Amino acid sequence: MRALLQLAYLVAAACFIIGLRRLSSPATARSGNLISAVGMLIAIVVTLLDQRVVSFQWIILGGLLGAALGAWMARAVKMTAMPQMVAVLNGFGGGASALVAAAEWHRLVQPLQSLPLDTEISIYASTLIGWVTLTGSFVAFAKLQGLLPGQPVLFRGQHAINLLLVLAILGMSGFLLASGTEPSVFIALNVAAFVLGVLLVIPIGGADMPVVISLLNSYSGLAAAAAGFVIGNHGLIITGALVGASGIILTNIMCKAMNRSLANVLFGGVGATASGPGAAGKGGTARETNAEDAAALLAYAQAVVIVPGYGLAVAQAQHQARELADLLAKRGVDVKYGIHPVAGRMPGHMNVLLAEANVPYDKLCDMDSINPQFERTDVVVVVGANDVVNPAARSSPGSPLYGMPILDVDKAANVIFLKRSLNPGFAGVDNELFYNEKTSMLFGDAKESLTKLVGEVKQL
Repeated sequence: MRALLQLAYLVAAACFIIGLRRLSSPATARSGNLISAVGMLIAIVVTLLDQRVVSFQWIILGGLLGAALGAWMARAVKMTAMPQMVAVLNGFGGGASALVAAAEWHRLVQPLQSLPLDTEISIYASTLIGWVTLTGSFVAFAKLQGLLPGQPVLFRGQHAINLLLVLAILGMSGFLLASGTEPSVFIALNVAAFVLGVLLVIPIGGADMPVVISLLNSYSGLAAAAAGFVIGNHGLIITGALVGASGIILTNIMCKAMNRSLANVLFGGVGATASGPGAAGKGGTARETNAEDAAALLAYAQAVVIVPGYGLAVAQAQHQARELADLLAKRGVDVKYGIHPVAGRMPGHMNVLLAEANVPYDKLCDMDSINPQFERTDVVVVVGANDVVNPAARSSPGSPLYGMPILDVDKAANVIFLKRSLNPGFAGVDNELFYNEKTSMLFGDAKESLTKLVGEVKQL
C-alpha cells in the first residue's frame, strides 16, 4: 500500500513538471494548467487515503470552505485585481506551511524532550519562510490595492533592524536545537518571522512588484518543501521544490528585464526620492491630440504596434484594444502587441489580459522580438504603460531607470500615448517620451479613449 502511495505521488509530480513546461508558452498554457490541476487532485486524494488520517471531519469542512471561497474569488475578482489575488494566495501558502510546522512541533514536543535534528531544522525553516511569505505577501497586496503607499516606505536604521531580526531568529533556532523544547522561545521565533516579512517588503516600491510577487511565490514553494520534510510527505517536498525553483528562475528573469540585481530590488528603495514631473526627465511641452486625428493616423498606417501597460488593466480596456486592432487589420494594417516582461503588476499580467480578450498568440511579441521592428513601425499606441517605454532608461545616467531594457517605442515614426495625465509611473520618474516631437498625448480613461478611436476608425 505504501509503495502505491509513493507511486501516485510520483505521477502527481510528473504532472506538475509537464504542466510547468507547458505553461512556458501561451499556446499551451491552458492545457498545462489543467495537467497541473490533475496532478494536484491526485496528490490530495492520495494524501486523504493515507492511513495516518484519523478523522475526516475537519478535512471535509476545510475542503468545502476552501472550495466555496475559491469559486467566489474566481468569479468575483476582476482581472485588474489579479496581482493582488496572486499575492494573497502566495501568502496563504506560506501561512499554511508555517501552521503545519507549528502543529507538528506542538505534537512532537509532548512525548519528547528533544526532536530529531532534521525534523527540527525543517520546522524552523518552514516557520521562518512561511511567516515571511504570509506577511510579506499581504504587504504586497496592500500596496497593489492602494491600502499602503506604492512608494517605498523607508525609515532610519531599517536595514539594521532587519539584520537584528534575522540574527535573533537564527539565535532562537540555535537555542531550540541545543536546549530542546521551550514554548516561549518558539512563540517568539514565530513572532519575529511574522514581523520580518512586513519589514522586508514595505521598502519595495510598486514598480518592483512583479519581482516581489515572483520571489514570494518562490518563498511559498520553499516553505511547502520544508513542511514536506517536517511531515515526511514526498509529494509536498517535490511540489514545493518545483514551485520554489520556478519562482527563483522567474525572479531572475524579471531582474534581468529591469537590469537590476535582486539585492537592488529588495534594498534599493527605487521610487522613494523621485517625485513628480521633471524628477528625472527632460520635461517640456507635451503635444495633445484628439480621437479623430489619432484614428486617421492609425487607419492609414501600414504597421501599428500596441503597447499595453497597467493603465490598460485598470481601465479594463483589453477588449477595446483588440477591437481596434481587428478594425485596423481589416484595413490591411499589420498590428502587433509589444509586451515588456515587467509591464503590469505581476509576471505575465499583460499576456493574461490580452488572452482574456482572445488576442491571437502570434500577435503577442516579447521585448526582444518587437524592438527591432519599431524603426519600421508607423504608429505605436501606448495604452497605460510608462516606465517600460521611458527613454530615460537609455539617456539619463542619473535616473533610477537607467540601464533598464525598455521597449524602443521612441524609434517609431509616430507615438500615440493614451494616459490620464502626465504623472510619472510607479518608479516616480518623469517620462521623456511625453515630450518627444513624435508623441501625441490622448488624455482620458483608456477604455473610453479606445472606444472613441474604434468609433472614428469605423467612420473612415
